[in-house]
Amino acid sequence: MNKIKWTNKDFDVFEIDGLEQRMEALTTIVRPKFQELGEMFSSYFSAKTGDEFFPHVAKHARRTINPPKDSWVAFAPYKRGYKSLPHFQIGLWNTHLFIIVAIIYEAPQKSEMATRLLNAMELFDKLPDSFILSGDHMSQDSISLKAGRDEQLEELLIRLRDVKKGEFLVGLHISREEAINLSSEQFLQLTEETFEALMPIYNTIIGK
Repeated sequence: MNKIKWTNKDFDVFEIDGLEQRMEALTTIVRPKFQELGEMFSSYFSAKTGDEFFPHVAKHARRTINPPKDSWVAFAPYKRGYKSLPHFQIGLWNTHLFIIVAIIYEAPQKSEMATRLLNAMELFDKLPDSFILSGDHMSQDSISLKAGRDEQLEELLIRLRDVKKGEFLVGLHISREEAINLSSEQFLQLTEETFEALMPIYNTIIGK
């Protein structure tokens, strides 16, 4: 098993100008790590949930002009895609690494998923204060769970339920500085702990 060690080089990929140049760096520097994590954690989720999970490494294939600002590997129990389902992700922006569970606007049953979470708000009290919330997977901005528990959490879930473009992401952001200082073992342990903490949220989303 290869050891996943993040370096400045990984984050610097998102500062390379030009679509072709950035895609080439992404493919050679970052994607092999996502593929490795994909194999590792799809087995983890399959064992944890009893459903077969598949890794989906971002290809950014539809891009013709703008280079990608982030990249990721997503995990879902469907071989052909993940966007229509709640899914887990490990990914990078130039500023931070993220480990999350997400429901994005393509999910056809997101109203029901939001309702399940709104009916189980106490689950979020069990999550670490260091976690974040977001309502937009295209933005690197987030709200700290500690600050957002009282109001923004409910607002995000109501928006997820009622607005076609509503999305919901919860999990951990690790700053670039912290990420490059983590050993391979520390990173994998933190990732597993994060997914472990998010599992009750995921199970509620899918009505399990």
